[in-house]
Amino acid sequence: MSFTANRIVLASRPRGAPTAANFRFEQFSLPEARSGEVVLQVLYLSLDPYMRGRMDEGPSYAAAVGVGDPMPGQTVARVIRSQDTRFAPGDFVAAMTGWVSHAVVRGETLRKLDPARAPLTSALGVLGMPGLTAYVGLHDIGQPRAGETLVVSAATGAVGSVVTQLGKRSGLHVVGIAGGPEKCRHATEVLGADACIDHRGPHLRERLAEACPRGIDIYFENVGGAALRAVLPLMNQNGRIAVCGLIAWYDLGKLGAGTADGPDHLPAAWRHILVKRLTVRGFIVSDHFDRFPTFLKEVAPLVRDGQIRYRETIAEGLERAPDAFLAMLKGGNLGKQLVRLTADPIPGAD
Repeated sequence: MSFTANRIVLASRPRGAPTAANFRFEQFSLPEARSGEVVLQVLYLSLDPYMRGRMDEGPSYAAAVGVGDPMPGQTVARVIRSQDTRFAPGDFVAAMTGWVSHAVVRGETLRKLDPARAPLTSALGVLGMPGLTAYVGLHDIGQPRAGETLVVSAATGAVGSVVTQLGKRSGLHVVGIAGGPEKCRHATEVLGADACIDHRGPHLRERLAEACPRGIDIYFENVGGAALRAVLPLMNQNGRIAVCGLIAWYDLGKLGAGTADGPDHLPAAWRHILVKRLTVRGFIVSDHFDRFPTFLKEVAPLVRDGQIRYRETIAEGLERAPDAFLAMLKGGNLGKQLVRLTADPIPGAD
């Protein structure tokens, strides 16, 4: 028997920075599960910067969200009905349901979770897509060697916080870039960074140079903008840059249309890349899901033993997702940004 569920859809495409008016909360009728499908109750929704890009039209690595369609997103959910013998009511799974309270999905798209092995929310953060992104970007692209210097932008976010800690475990001198004194303290005192530069303060390049006396060998790029302009002149010959995100420029559109502040920095950037023989590689984590088993084998025990630490910022209720998302895009979160959709006790949530 079908029932009414809730969702948040893209009401209109943003012009520049998104606002609450670009989203709409609505109800819909959940269809019946057919053979091979399961009905899910969403417990936690992951909010991620990539969602901003999918709000715009134009070519990208993933299709744009259609106006009137639910916003995309990964979730942790509980099976409440099943037409797939691999799943039973009460099972916990990671799923791509989008911003919805309930969903009907194919069983083969789900990953079963065991709350006795790790907190359920870790599947959306440190042991999920953000953790894998950090692992692939640092190890496969950064190619770290002990004694080198790593700089991580957005160092206290869901991805950057894992990069910072994995970098220290690789014997690197790690310098974070983050927004505000609280985040910088978290980067050094909790995540173990050797230094952290507040990008909101003056003289970013000068302060970064002081923290990187031997130059920069690896840059993990989450931001673009002023952080990238500060890093490039400090890169060492044969340095490596893993381009994960460019959140400072997302509001310019998918092809960079629009007007950025200041002069054109592209000629200077290309000159640094050429003269310093830099390797600059953009990567999308969905191209690297084959690395997931190796990542879990290496990192899950470190999380379980407290050697890799993580934080979560949790908003309450699906209706709060737009505000939480907009705040995240402006740096309002520490660690992984989640939305909790139910007030019911959730085993393994802590």
